[in-house]
Amino acid sequence: MAHADLIWVDGKLADSLPLPDRGLAFGDGLFETILLVDGKPVLVEFHRQRLAAGARRLNFQSVSEGFDQALELACDAAADVHRSRHADTSEARALRITVTRGEGPRGYAPPAQGKPRIVSQLSSLAPEILTWQAPARLGVSSIGLSTQPLLAGIKHLNRLEQVLAATQCREQGLDEALMCDQQGAVISVVAGNLFVVSDGCLLTSPLVQCGVAGTRRRAIIERWAPALGLDVQQQQISVQQCREADELLFCNSLQGVRGVAQLAGRSWTGNPVARALHGQYQGELRMRGLP
Repeated sequence: MAHADLIWVDGKLADSLPLPDRGLAFGDGLFETILLVDGKPVLVEFHRQRLAAGARRLNFQSVSEGFDQALELACDAAADVHRSRHADTSEARALRITVTRGEGPRGYAPPAQGKPRIVSQLSSLAPEILTWQAPARLGVSSIGLSTQPLLAGIKHLNRLEQVLAATQCREQGLDEALMCDQQGAVISVVAGNLFVVSDGCLLTSPLVQCGVAGTRRRAIIERWAPALGLDVQQQQISVQQCREADELLFCNSLQGVRGVAQLAGRSWTGNPVARALHGQYQGELRMRGLP
């Protein structure tokens, strides 16, 4: 159990997905990736609220009960592993909760009375994920994000653009890459939200046309940046602004806050703002009884 993933389908341990399923057929669904530390979820209310907002946007039936059940099962399993090891170091795990529209007839139109299906997957992470990570080497992806305001902000299942961009990163030996919209404005990195540090201010995309409104992005905007006296502005960002920035950083649910070392011939050292925000992240963990 320490190394193999645990998977539940609608609250029952499983190793296969019942078919048909509209999530597989059409990407008709949502997901959340939650960090668990010693069996405790981090910023779970932000995840719950984003999932609920996505469910409303896609006109799903309520998913709160299934989400809470999936979370409880995974937290209990992760906590059991931690206790059984009498661990001196913290256990970090990733919990992905996927909500699909479930079964339905052939064709795009959803069933009038469908029941969402909830698939949860619990995976081990290296404990180093909780510490400051070496600043990343970034490129600029040639894969542009599609414009669809109705889906902007939510974490829906259609991630082929990120799959293609992540493949590019691997082929080019990069850690991450900027992803732009069809007009060339920078929206995010492949697996996280981007912040540009300029003249003591944090800039980030408003995500009104595309992109995912990340939980750590929200924490930076609402909690961590204000605690440091940093102003945050949501505005359109260009690749040139990124190259000329005082500092770049990005965030996601598993890495927390990570600085950037290189982008398109430009280098940064020290990463003081990223380190300060990561310190706020660590403080959030301690406040919630985590390491």
